[in-house]
Amino acid sequence: MAKVAGILGKKVGMTQLFDSKGDVHPATVLQAGPCVVTQHKTQTRDGYSSAQIGLVEFVKESKLTKAMRGHLGKNNVPPVRFVREVPVEAEEGSDDGAVKAGDRILVDMFNGEKFVDIVGISKGKGFQGVVKRHNFAGGPKSHGSMFQITGSIGSSAFPSRVFKGMRMSGHMGNARVTVRNLRVLGVEKDDNLLVVEGSVPGPNGGYLIITKAKKAPRERRGFAGAATVDPLKAAKRAAKKA
Repeated sequence: MAKVAGILGKKVGMTQLFDSKGDVHPATVLQAGPCVVTQHKTQTRDGYSSAQIGLVEFVKESKLTKAMRGHLGKNNVPPVRFVREVPVEAEEGSDDGAVKAGDRILVDMFNGEKFVDIVGISKGKGFQGVVKRHNFAGGPKSHGSMFQITGSIGSSAFPSRVFKGMRMSGHMGNARVTVRNLRVLGVEKDDNLLVVEGSVPGPNGGYLIITKAKKAPRERRGFAGAATVDPLKAAKRAAKKA
């Protein structure tokens, strides 16, 4: 198996799961893989180390460009439509041959992982005003008032221009969005499914890049639980021992 830190997939849909306490948690079901390594980029040849992988799904070879057919045919890789690069896990004693074209990547790579980072393309909302795009309150809704317009944005004599980054109407959504530290709720090897807690950018059927969490949060010890340490009591016990 290739030692890579990510996999490609699709968003299946959202559901809800109940824990042992009876609390409900929103969850998203993802189709993670199977994927295949289409190219291995090394530090000596390309200047950085990564693995180019493709999501294995039914696609006609005639639907691919001639350049892509030649790129995949050079390594005897099946036709893939969605191709992205993911980082390679560094291991002691590993060489450039640890990852090679044709290696399969399956969802079981997330066994034992608690958190993942997911990158997707958000839903496109078209051209929207400031109320929907930036949550502006708007003006009075009385007769004759255009309550959803932006209002004045100029700055009179000084500085006589509009500052960069002014929140205005414009294209909303259809952008690359990264959601970090989504908790892994389950891994289904047979159907290549990954269940995470929370929402994921994009519509159902949208392509995703799923990687192991770069900066996983530290687990909290709970509130007044058995494992919680009271600093005042701990200090008193340490003073008695001394």
